[in-house]
Amino acid sequence: MAAENSKQFWKRSAKLPGSIQPVYGAQHPPLDPRLTKNFIKERSKVNAVPLKNKKASSFHEFARNTSDAWDIGDDEEEDFSSPSFQTLNSKVALATAAQVLENHSKLRVKPERSQSTTSDLPASYKVIKSSSDAQLSRNSSDTCLRNALHKQQSLPLRPIIPLVARISDQNASGAPPMTVREKTRLEKFRQLLSSHNTDLDELRKCSWPGVPREVRPVTWRLLSGYLPANTERRKLTLQRKREEYFGFIEQYYDSRNEEHHQDTYRQIHIDIPRTNPLIPLFQQPLVQEIFERILFIWAIRHPASGEDLWTFFTFCFTEEDVENFDVTNLSQDMLRSIEADSFWCMSKLLDGIQDNYTFAQPGIQKKVKALEELVSRIDEQVHNHFRRYEVEYLQFAFRWMNNLLMRELPLRCTIRLWDTYQSEPEGFSHFHLYVCAAFLIKWRKEILDEEDFQGLLMLLQNLPTIHWGNEEIGLLLAEAYRLKYMFADAPNHYRR
Repeated sequence: MAAENSKQFWKRSAKLPGSIQPVYGAQHPPLDPRLTKNFIKERSKVNAVPLKNKKASSFHEFARNTSDAWDIGDDEEEDFSSPSFQTLNSKVALATAAQVLENHSKLRVKPERSQSTTSDLPASYKVIKSSSDAQLSRNSSDTCLRNALHKQQSLPLRPIIPLVARISDQNASGAPPMTVREKTRLEKFRQLLSSHNTDLDELRKCSWPGVPREVRPVTWRLLSGYLPANTERRKLTLQRKREEYFGFIEQYYDSRNEEHHQDTYRQIHIDIPRTNPLIPLFQQPLVQEIFERILFIWAIRHPASGEDLWTFFTFCFTEEDVENFDVTNLSQDMLRSIEADSFWCMSKLLDGIQDNYTFAQPGIQKKVKALEELVSRIDEQVHNHFRRYEVEYLQFAFRWMNNLLMRELPLRCTIRLWDTYQSEPEGFSHFHLYVCAAFLIKWRKEILDEEDFQGLLMLLQNLPTIHWGNEEIGLLLAEAYRLKYMFADAPNHYRR
């Protein structure tokens, strides 16, 4: 009976398993709109069977329609070589190939114009002819068809995170020269940091709108409480804490293969390569080895804590472009210092949000509930929209609280966000709530445009932030501060 129901579901469903769906967000750039448009258009023509049921609009309808979609035995009984699949593939292929050929023919119609236009551009801006164009001019239409299909099936490709040229992003290589204001700010930071006793209140005030990359390592060490404000004590403190960390390595790390630690180490070893897979920094073997040691020592001394935050914190103690930095350029002593300092700074940070990572994660549960209450006061229409389609805040905001928005934002934006978090009293525990509320309301229009449970969840879990930079984060933080000013000291407005 289940098999018959599943067959009926796939026959009347408008979406086929394995079909290309547009996925957006910090980790996945938008798909080629031409390919997506053609694919959707052709697919709508193929599905001539009218839908008997309307699109699932709530969680219960969605679950009811898909509960038997992947029953055991479907793969054996379903005929994927049926005419509908063949028609779909051929139509998509022909439409895509036709579009490619049409675009190519347009380029060949006016070669002189294109050459003259290209010659007027600076050398750094000239468009290099792609290998796909050259192959189209040589090969037959059959080859074009195969290339088009291969391109379509391989999406989304692993992207190189783009730089936002319209902002002065000090976290990215190739940033424009520093302005007079930025030079003045940098000089003020250097004066504060070089004083005999650094004024931490003044340092927090200066750091709130962002810390210059050149002074971020020492600024973060001070703001996290790892380094003392007195300059004379800093060298001895660093030496003592670094020796203490590598003492932990000698004491605990060799036990990773012992029976009572094997499960912990195996899980860390599996998880690290999957962490931030689109950022080149985190895929370097040397970096992953450092993460393994840090996480294993932390897990031994603090069971039941998360991993994602460590991967971010580690290489913010360099003055380089973090996203694409090659750690092999660093000396062994520098790598050891970074590893030890990362461990201690993150230990300080996690002390303030420890209940987020204990059994059942009660801290996160409370924060998600607080976010729901806050949004119901800030924007009742968005809140009611979630209720109408049975979207629970826990289904999308748990990750926001658990990873401090690391999965929702590019790395450069997370670094900028943490500049402010370390400047705010209880920034990671309290102010983060208002940042999440501002972040949610930022997508108000897109949320209200989605009118079904599945669409809302897809949007909220893949928000299009890949092009964000300092400007967008600055606006987000300003809105979060406004919300905090309005609600933090007004509990009657915050609670029902």
